[in-house]
This record gives sequence, C-alpha cells and structure tokens, in this order.
Amino acid sequence: HVQLVESGGGSVQAGGSLKLSCEGSGFASSVYFMAWFRQAPGKEREGVGAIDGDGRGRYADFMKDQFTISRDNAKNTLYLQMNSLKAEDTAMYYCAAGEGECVPNPEVFSTWGKGTQVTVS
Repeated sequence: HVQLVESGGGSVQAGGSLKLSCEGSGFASSVYFMAWFRQAPGKEREGVGAIDGDGRGRYADFMKDQFTISRDNAKNTLYLQMNSLKAEDTAMYYCAAGEGECVPNPEVFSTWGKGTQVTVS
C-alpha cells in the first residue's frame, strides 16, 4: 500500500522559512518521480517542482530561487525548503509520487498525500 505523509507546515511570518517533509511508504522512492504541489483557497492546484530518483529537480517558473526540493532515498523522504515566504505562498502543500515524468504537472502523478497547511502572515 503506497502512502505519502506530509509534515512541517505551520504559521510563519513573512520573510520566514519552513521546511516541509513527505515520508513515503510501500514503495522504493528511488524509482519514482516525486513532486510538490500547492493549492490556495479558491485557486487551482499548481506545481511547485518535481525531482527524479537521482536528485535532479525541475521547478515551476514562479519558484525562482525561493524554494528547493530535495530527497533522501534511504529514508524515502522528500523535502521542500521554503525561504523568504510571502503571504501569497499561503496554501495547502501536497507531495505526490509517480512513474510517468519528472515535471510538476499533477496529471502525471498517481499517488498523493493529504497535505500540510502553510500560512504566511
């Protein structure tokens, strides 16, 4: 049974940082593409970035140098380091895993966590 569990969300002041984690179970993460997405109230889910089994990442344009995705295959864990947070980064953040393609497109990911809330004020 493949499962993803996010953690690390919370409330932070603008300009602050958070590091999200996503622990996977039931599969070998090294063979999966993994990704972070976010969804703000009233908005569509958008891709933050994706990463392959070798740690190569592809990021959405809006991320620029603000967010960094990494993974620890030995721990089956995906990370999202978020810096210089702004109010518009407030959203539910989801991780996902799939075998299709290393792009932050929700359509190519089949397994999803339940999300962790990030609130920036």
